[in-house]
Amino acid sequence: MPYQSPISPGRSWYEDTVGARPEYPSLDGDRQADVVIVGGGFTGLSAAVHLAKAGTNVVLIESHRFGDGASGRNGGQMGTGQRAWAEELEDDYGLTRAKALFDLAEEAKTHLHDFSAANGIDIDYMPGQISVAHKQRYVDDYKAHADIMATRFNYPHITFMDARETAERLGSTHYYGGARDTGTGHIHPLKLVIGTARVAAAAGAHIFEKTPATGLTTQGGKVKVTTQRGTITADKCLIATNAYGGTLEPMSAAHIMPIGSFIGATVPLGDASKVLPGGESVDDSRFVVRYFRKSRDGRLLFGGREIYAVNDPKDIHIHIRKQISEIYPQLKDVEITHGWGGYVGITVPRKPFVREVMPNVISVGGYSGHGVMLSNFFGKLYAETVSGNRDRLKLIEELKIPPFPGGRRFRAPMLFLALNWFALRDRI
Repeated sequence: MPYQSPISPGRSWYEDTVGARPEYPSLDGDRQADVVIVGGGFTGLSAAVHLAKAGTNVVLIESHRFGDGASGRNGGQMGTGQRAWAEELEDDYGLTRAKALFDLAEEAKTHLHDFSAANGIDIDYMPGQISVAHKQRYVDDYKAHADIMATRFNYPHITFMDARETAERLGSTHYYGGARDTGTGHIHPLKLVIGTARVAAAAGAHIFEKTPATGLTTQGGKVKVTTQRGTITADKCLIATNAYGGTLEPMSAAHIMPIGSFIGATVPLGDASKVLPGGESVDDSRFVVRYFRKSRDGRLLFGGREIYAVNDPKDIHIHIRKQISEIYPQLKDVEITHGWGGYVGITVPRKPFVREVMPNVISVGGYSGHGVMLSNFFGKLYAETVSGNRDRLKLIEELKIPPFPGGRRFRAPMLFLALNWFALRDRI
């Protein structure tokens, strides 16, 4: 029987295109380290690579298999800048800070390409990103955004699309306009996870799968992470669990909320299909965003970020098919070969959460659907922090990220109500 992730429903198309995933041991016994990393997604594995290459003794533990969480199951879209548009950041922080945050994200984009190329990781990169307005009243925002990016943020790769061009590039008349970004693209995320783990192990990082952290304490300047079969004692700790942190550390749990995200993959649509003829990925203006793209072999990978009551992984197909048919009526009967889900870590303002949550313990996460590009780079920035340069990570640490209201007991039902309200607003 094919391997099935124990923490996320459904088997992804990604899993069926990478062959047998390399397996790594579970931790058995106590360890001493300079740095212990909890979480083996993009952030944790990237940090392990850069720390190990700098000569740091690093131990990383992952509760399940590398790639079982969001890093190996997401939509693969890189995007540009931070999750919030640059002009929104300018409103909150001023132009100088907003430009610094945008430039940092652009460096993250370059880093992802350079890291993959330097380490021989084929991530199935395909260029182009389209953002579209699902309501007429949003179209002017996209037009202004393209101009602002070119004139104020020195990013000339975004162009405005009217309704006609949008329909031609999407193969659908469902949207009213939008913007096309030729400076970014989309990838096969599980290939990146597998490749980064391989590089980390080769660099000398001690990486362990199927090793959940059962406790985290600090005492006498040391950090102790307990597991079922051993304790890791280290000088510093990185929490890189994002949406899968549970109750390990309360401050992270108060600021990062997991929400369900589900994706379906169709059969290859064929050369005659008018769906996304340019191969770009797409995200729309809904708060409960829809995101889709074509794979290298021509499948439509379609995602919707709603909390469905999924009792059986096959139920995912029903919801995804409904959303596909709204945008592409001609695909209402298309065969969906894969349906899968996972959890995205979001924050209240949809900006990343980076904090020193305990002495010598830094938590990084809350990418809010924009983590493919940022999370890998934030792992590198954490490694820089360990070596003594915290300036660039400080740009993110100083973002205003309030906790979710309601505390641990009431925040989930409050978020459920809020998401349903936003989903209703998207339809009005």
